[in-house]
Amino acid sequence: MLSLHDIETVFARRGHEQYAGEPVTQLEHALQTAALAEAAGADDERVTACLLHDLGHLLQDLGSGEDSPTLRGVDDVHQYAALPFLRGLFSERVLGGIQLHVDAKRYLCATVPGYEAALSDDSQRSLKLQGGVFDADQAAAFIKRPGAADAVKLRQWDDLAKVEGGATPSLSHFLVRAQRCCILPPTGLRPGPPKGERPPWDGPAPGGA
Repeated sequence: MLSLHDIETVFARRGHEQYAGEPVTQLEHALQTAALAEAAGADDERVTACLLHDLGHLLQDLGSGEDSPTLRGVDDVHQYAALPFLRGLFSERVLGGIQLHVDAKRYLCATVPGYEAALSDDSQRSLKLQGGVFDADQAAAFIKRPGAADAVKLRQWDDLAKVEGGATPSLSHFLVRAQRCCILPPTGLRPGPPKGERPPWDGPAPGGA
């Protein structure tokens, strides 16, 4: 399980990486998504889900920016990758927003005219790898799932959070909100990685070799 300090470290080490096909970095995208949720009056859990919805990209080393894994036909299943590291720290509502935001894209493609055509090239490639556009039955079943409506709203903020140079509050501002919805006290002990293993975010610092 990650701590809030670990999450801050992940963004410090890898948040500078380019968000595939967009004029923003991973950190800028996360902050813009959270800022849009905050501006809409979302509560701490929804804002935190927005901040962390793409954390799974940064806990893997499958490529980013011009080396997007979608170019190699790889689905990085980022919506699931972060869940084991966040479970126990945040509620199922936070985790559900993260997990369901990819299926929310598939739902919006099925229900909103023009939505699919407006996706970036990378997002259209990932859509195919993620199972494609929902059919009518799949869309109807999805929106009935607990947390689906929250995930759809997250996805809509996600889509808007790709503005070059967009001004947002700082990461520390949103980590304060994340702290308020932690299940465990933020000062609680956190188990380290198994002996001999490096944490998944323990790559070189920005600018390192």
